[in-house]
Amino acid sequence: MTKSEKLKTSPVGRIAVAVVLVIIVLAWTVPTLGILVTSFRSPSDIYATGWWSVLPHKAYAKTDEFELPRDLDPNGPITIEGVTAEFQEWRNGIVVQEGRRLQWYGNKRSRKIEVFEEKWVGFGANLTLQNYRDVLSGGTVEFTDANGNVITRQGNNFAEAVLNSIAVSIPATVIPILIAAFAAYAFAWMEFPGRKPLFIMVVALLVVPLQIALIPILRDFTRWGLTGTFLAMWMAHTGFGLPLAVYLLYNYVSTLPRDIFESAYLDGATPFVTFVRLVLPLSIPALASFAIFQFLWVWNDYLVALVFLGDKNRVVTSALAAMVGEKGQDWHLLTSGAFMSMILPLTVFFALQRFFVRGLMAGSVKG
Repeated sequence: MTKSEKLKTSPVGRIAVAVVLVIIVLAWTVPTLGILVTSFRSPSDIYATGWWSVLPHKAYAKTDEFELPRDLDPNGPITIEGVTAEFQEWRNGIVVQEGRRLQWYGNKRSRKIEVFEEKWVGFGANLTLQNYRDVLSGGTVEFTDANGNVITRQGNNFAEAVLNSIAVSIPATVIPILIAAFAAYAFAWMEFPGRKPLFIMVVALLVVPLQIALIPILRDFTRWGLTGTFLAMWMAHTGFGLPLAVYLLYNYVSTLPRDIFESAYLDGATPFVTFVRLVLPLSIPALASFAIFQFLWVWNDYLVALVFLGDKNRVVTSALAAMVGEKGQDWHLLTSGAFMSMILPLTVFFALQRFFVRGLMAGSVKG
């Protein structure tokens, strides 16, 4: 047994692995939870306290208010309930007894004192869906900042960006899967001249950087009048995703038992019928695995969308980038838009994740 194997089987090794995994999970989960909680909070709460304040905790809540006598001089020491302090101290709030705090409201002429008592605040206090309504709408957004100023913003119509991303991502995922499945079946089980050189050329395209192909393709799309259209995005993502799709599906299809193909040929099945009725159903793990890769790549893509779509049909990544530039201080809008951009990819991943490992491991071990 090697030293690394002994470390894995020892109690200390297992504890170390568990601690590292917990740290990694927390490093990914805590910021995501923070974005989710912040997206449901009002702007004033975001600026005043951290997102963790929504968890059950003790906090001061306003329970009463009263006015001081008009003949009281606010420029000198002020005594309230046995505590003497200056105006600015009362303005900031003073704890007069355990669990009770008094705070001067407004300027010196108001003479109003607010009473706050410490109480347990339950989970989800002051959460709202207004942030999502403001982000999804293209109308005017109004909110109050930490200083009490009413801020007016123009909405980004994020709902349209989500629909545009769906219109781009679904065809840009389905089209390369279909083409790659046909190609993988042909490379794995059909004999034709130049099969191996063609397959080597397809795999070699995996090392070609995406960036060097953008300008030549953009010139062609401009000449054909396709810039700013969904068709340009479908074609671009199909071309960029095909090498990986063919390679991944080939590894899986080539491991299918030869007996089923021979039986199909003996029964008179054509290559197309064999592909539709045998290869596709048996290749669902590999198809789902690549679908996750392709969908996440297309959905989170910013560079290709910026080059071929521009501002004509904004997708979620372009809309979020615009929100950062236009509303960099409006955290309630940014976090709402960011979490909305995560919902659909997470749904796709969790729906297909049971096929993920099986599809990736296909062809890695042959017995």
